[in-house]
Amino acid sequence: MKANLIPALCLLCCITANAKVKLPQLLSDHMVLQQQADARLWGEAAPNSTVTIRASWTNQPVETKADAQGVWNTAIGTPSASFTPQTLTISDGEPVTLHDVLIGEVWFCSGQSNMEMPLNGFDKCPIYDSNNVIADAPNHPGIRVATIERKSALTPQTYANGEWKEPTTENAQWFSATGYFYALALQRTLQVPVGIINCSWGGSCVEGWMPEEILKDYKDIDLNKAKEKEYSWTHPMIMYNALLYPCRNYTIKGFAWYQGCSNVGRADTYADRMATMVRHWRSIWKEGDIPFYYVEIAPFAYGNKPEAIDGALLREAQFKAQALIPNSAMISTNDLVEPYEAPQIHPQNKKDIGDRLAYQALVKTYGYKGIVADSPSYKEMQADGDKITVRFNHAEKGFSPWVDIEGFEIAGQDKVFHPAKAKFGSAPNEIIVSSPKVKKPVAVRYCFRNFQPGNLKNYRNLPVIPFRTDSW
Repeated sequence: MKANLIPALCLLCCITANAKVKLPQLLSDHMVLQQQADARLWGEAAPNSTVTIRASWTNQPVETKADAQGVWNTAIGTPSASFTPQTLTISDGEPVTLHDVLIGEVWFCSGQSNMEMPLNGFDKCPIYDSNNVIADAPNHPGIRVATIERKSALTPQTYANGEWKEPTTENAQWFSATGYFYALALQRTLQVPVGIINCSWGGSCVEGWMPEEILKDYKDIDLNKAKEKEYSWTHPMIMYNALLYPCRNYTIKGFAWYQGCSNVGRADTYADRMATMVRHWRSIWKEGDIPFYYVEIAPFAYGNKPEAIDGALLREAQFKAQALIPNSAMISTNDLVEPYEAPQIHPQNKKDIGDRLAYQALVKTYGYKGIVADSPSYKEMQADGDKITVRFNHAEKGFSPWVDIEGFEIAGQDKVFHPAKAKFGSAPNEIIVSSPKVKKPVAVRYCFRNFQPGNLKNYRNLPVIPFRTDSW
């Protein structure tokens, strides 16, 4: 009798285990679902079973069928945003209930270390006012963050690790600082819950976030590097396979991207590759041309050469990428570093970066009026004797400061640049530059060096984007 009982109990345990759905970690307590959307849900269940989903905000359950391998994928309609906690019960026989689910806005934040950098900071690299921000975190229970754990894979994975966390002081110290400040700024205006998925890897190249099917056509990329036993931030495709691809089913509003430092030295390919990356991401999310807002890399003395232009060339490529990526915009960070941060690739000011990303979203995604999102950018120049008049876009109300404008250089036919004096022109969007060392200037540059912060801003304190008029 006892001999027959043991196999029977084992069989019962197996059936019970199979009857309980398996969910990805991204579907967890405390998550935020995108409002007024068909929010996708997915996982595993007993093969060929019926999976039933019941949400507290509707009386209409959703049913779907698991395939022969037990995989299922469906969607549930969500209402308008609310701070009222909801529940979500998913069952193929034995229910799994997710608690404290909020309905709001969800953004996918990705990139390298300056996106990854938590409010806790890195060693010798603090986040400005971090203690105060962390202490204040419990006052913002409508913000939730899911941080995708770092791992490597040679092929696209089904699941990634990363559960949603509430903003307790213990949790908040590990939240992406840029992502958290972005969420704070959005919530302040939208007044709805905001969820951030932080999927970043310090030092990663843009090629790390692209699939093999694209990378195999890039002659300068060695895919064999990804097969090395010790994974590295230099490896292609491993971030895409292990971190990003498993998140593709989660319904989001858009992307925020902060990357570029590890592509310095390869600026000639960057704009096109980032555009290709975005196009592919949008294709696997299947939500159309959802917004892609990104951050210009900050001034930094690459190779201990603040006067060189390797970093400036990458920033130039980032700026040009806007024309290649529909529904995208770049924010400038040229003014957000301190002089002592020239050898520090992780500047402490992440709040203004999060705010500026939010301005782009609030104006261009959510349609708010009265907020200025775009920095002044170079439009055209006109040489006249010993001076050059430079005109800008997004500067209809002029500039600040009135005196001691810093960051301009001009050159003559000899291609040697000299610091230039700058003053306001006759039109609000004009700046006139000159130098006693250049009698007939033909080219202008503004902050076009690895580390050269400027101080010229528009009337809403957004910085002029670094630029050059030459192609030397």
